[in-house]
Amino acid sequence: MDSLQGFETSNAGPSSTALTPNFPASLSMTAVTNTTGNGNGNGNPLSVTVSSSSSTSPTTLSRYENQKRRDWNTFGQYLCNHRPPLSLSRCSGAHVLEFLRYLDQFGKTKVHTPLCPFFGHPNPPAPCPCPLRQAWGSLDALIGRLRAAFEEHGGKPEANPFGARAVRLYLREVRDSQAKARGISYEKKKRKRPPQAPPSLPPPNINQNQ
Repeated sequence: MDSLQGFETSNAGPSSTALTPNFPASLSMTAVTNTTGNGNGNGNPLSVTVSSSSSTSPTTLSRYENQKRRDWNTFGQYLCNHRPPLSLSRCSGAHVLEFLRYLDQFGKTKVHTPLCPFFGHPNPPAPCPCPLRQAWGSLDALIGRLRAAFEEHGGKPEANPFGARAVRLYLREVRDSQAKARGISYEKKKRKRPPQAPPSLPPPNINQNQ
């Protein structure tokens, strides 16, 4: 599964920005425009207003919670670097799709094109120039974590952009296209139920009249 950490923009120009999450867990992501820049994205980096509790919880977070925090902070940084900058309250499913497509440049999963001789081949015998993409499983897990983080930070379920219909359809399209291109199946395996023991018979009645 691809790693969704350490994203950096591939451009080497002055507007390239490293996406290094550094927000606390309890944050309010509100993008603030830079008043010292020249309006073309080459000014000083944008800032984000952050609200956090003064006390730090001594409990150790699970691996899932740590990953969810990093994903949430990374998405917040993405909103800050967006042109024009976006606040979380104005984020929609369309912006989530932009984010997912942006992540493809950091993917490590080979997805064969229909013209590739290895299209549909699960184990290609030789390298090919097909692009690298984020694996469907990585994107699906990422959206699940961000959907949960949105509501944990005060978002309403009915306004959750990560649960938008367009996002669900996009993930389904990615799953189906990658399954065909890579020659694999993403169907979930049904768990076998353990065999049930036959019902026990009642003990015989020993108090029978002689």
